[in-house]
Amino acid sequence: MRFRRDANLDPSQVTDMRGRSMGGPVIAGGGGIGVVALVIFVLYTVLSGGSGDLGSLGSLDGQSVSTGPPSTLDQDCRTGQDANERQDCRIVADVNSIQAYWSRVVQGYKPAQTVFYTGATQTGCGAASSQVGPFYCPVDKRVYIDLGFFDELQSRFGAQGGPFAEAYVLAHEYGHHIQDLLGTIGRARQGSGPEGGSVRTELQADCYAGVWANHAVETGLIEDLTQADINSGIDAAGAVGDDRIQERTQGQIDKESWTHGSSEQRRRWFSKGYETGSARQCDTFTGSI
Repeated sequence: MRFRRDANLDPSQVTDMRGRSMGGPVIAGGGGIGVVALVIFVLYTVLSGGSGDLGSLGSLDGQSVSTGPPSTLDQDCRTGQDANERQDCRIVADVNSIQAYWSRVVQGYKPAQTVFYTGATQTGCGAASSQVGPFYCPVDKRVYIDLGFFDELQSRFGAQGGPFAEAYVLAHEYGHHIQDLLGTIGRARQGSGPEGGSVRTELQADCYAGVWANHAVETGLIEDLTQADINSGIDAAGAVGDDRIQERTQGQIDKESWTHGSSEQRRRWFSKGYETGSARQCDTFTGSI
């Protein structure tokens, strides 16, 4: 996956909070966790496979974010060549491309900020630590990610990794933003288990990620996508399937506790989005999945 060397990046779509610490404790286990924050954790903690620590979310009361080193993204991430050389600039370029595509096909599209953070951060959905993995918060319309997750994607989840695997993660999160804009994200609350609303919502976000991938080169930022790139995205989708995570962490599979779908489902719905290039083909809420 390569970016056009002379493509112009827009780092204003990313808020860089790396190196800034959150003052005050992140309250554990129910003490101070609001209902909204808990629901958001369960429904929108993407790629955690339902294995995240609820104690990583807590009340924002009395907390503050201390100042840290100023961001240099606006200076360091200006062109596609910068994206080819630096991971954080590459993520900026991914965000730019994803939003460029969806702004063309979703009427009244409203951009969503991506927030880089380290360790823990404040969000509209509560105080979150990097343990929850990348997630979209519909309260403040932001995508949150500790870039260290991409190392975990390989070391913890066993994915091959690589630039397009990273792009898939971002595209999945923005899939939730599209659901939010279209008013369908609330359907995640409809039922539980392998056919429940949470799984269907996550699989649709995978499909939306594939739709963007089909059109990624058209956005003018990405030079080309090879089959090897697409394969790495499919591999990443499969690596974070509920069944695979449960088998690795628990030694057994419990379908009734699924929140994101099986490895096969995640690969299949990403592939369907990529092969068709049409969001209309991403109706995971009708029929069997």
